[in-house]
Amino acid sequence: MDTDWLTETRTSYDTVATSYAEQVRGAITGQPYLRTALTLFAEHVRSAGGGPVVDVGCGPGEVTAHLRSLEVDAFGIDLSPGMIEVARRRYPGLRFEVGSMTDLPLPDASVNGLLAWQSLIHVPDEAVPAVFEQFRRVVRPGGPVQLFFHLGTGSRLKTEGYGNHPMRVRVHHRQAGEVTIWLREAGFTVEGRLLFDLDGQALQAFLFARRDE
Repeated sequence: MDTDWLTETRTSYDTVATSYAEQVRGAITGQPYLRTALTLFAEHVRSAGGGPVVDVGCGPGEVTAHLRSLEVDAFGIDLSPGMIEVARRRYPGLRFEVGSMTDLPLPDASVNGLLAWQSLIHVPDEAVPAVFEQFRRVVRPGGPVQLFFHLGTGSRLKTEGYGNHPMRVRVHHRQAGEVTIWLREAGFTVEGRLLFDLDGQALQAFLFARRDE
């Protein structure tokens, strides 16, 4: 599998980590749909028996910290050491680790839930099934999974962003039905979808799923 995209993504987010963190500060508290999605995820975790959950592609830790405020035992993993450094500095009492969703540094069936917000958007189509296999490997049977991604078709190359710093990442837009098929093939049951237009920007999608028994 071509892994150049991993190197480019890691380097790009190391470059923009501080600026990105400033731009997303408070984004969750200002968006009722995002807060509602996280509250629903927390309820799903509790209904599955509680336990640790992983925020894959956690960035500067905003989502991880919000889950902890909902009394979810959440920790974060991100490909970018720069992002993890920012997250650890902002939330010193929480757990953050460097790691790739293509090879999660977690034991089998070690988490009771998994959340991936806007971290799949840089994963090429051919790598998504392997990523979902990793998700299934680390989530306990019955554990909830919540995905948040750009809705649409096609992709574009992003060469600048977050404080006008240089980047080189491809941003993929996908149909909810397409991602649903990948999840089912990996051993998840998709329980719901939420599609919305956040502040008149690009269409977004949530998928709510559980790992099959």
